[in-house]
Amino acid sequence: MSDKPPLQAVIVPVTALQQNCCLIWCTKTMRGAFTDPGGDLDRLMAVAKQHGVTVEKLLVTHGHIDHCGMTGVLAERLGVPIEGPHPDDKFWIDMAPEVGAQYGVDGATAFTPDRWLHHGDQVRVGELVLDVLHCPGHTPGHIVFHHAPSKLAIVGDVLFQGSIGRTDFPRGNHGDLIRSITTHLWPLGGDTAFVPGHGPMSNFANERRSNAFVADAVLAQ
Repeated sequence: MSDKPPLQAVIVPVTALQQNCCLIWCTKTMRGAFTDPGGDLDRLMAVAKQHGVTVEKLLVTHGHIDHCGMTGVLAERLGVPIEGPHPDDKFWIDMAPEVGAQYGVDGATAFTPDRWLHHGDQVRVGELVLDVLHCPGHTPGHIVFHHAPSKLAIVGDVLFQGSIGRTDFPRGNHGDLIRSITTHLWPLGGDTAFVPGHGPMSNFANERRSNAFVADAVLAQ
């Protein structure tokens, strides 16, 4: 009987914006996925090799350049499919080359996911099953990946330790973001840890207690 957890993950900050790409994998099969592989592809490949993980797909939370600018390039290099985000972020992905030039993500390309994702969908990585939550606000097509057995959520730029995602980008919406957090993330449980798109991990209980934007006491005012 193995004492390994079913899911293991490492965070690999990529691009000049230090975006938290994750390598997640099924410990039973050693098959895995990168979430939001926005850049620094050689480094990502080295991390997968270091951990002995066979990458079988790429998962994308939303269409911003630091999260997915090099995803199409990596998918072609590995010969694997891309799943996510929600189709409402297609306009962001289509703008990847021009936005990449603005933010210094060289070689950023547009792509079409092999599978667009919607609220209630599931994705498989090895024998792991992750639930998909549509959480608009930062972008209209933002999604979150949740592995219930591990009490782990990969939330992209919806929520951060002590903060929330910006909503001043095209088609961002502050009210939608607050609703996404309170109606989709909080019900996952306070002991659910999350990997944000930037910065350190936290859990939902900490954010409900102390986050300056979405703490329970703040929202009750």
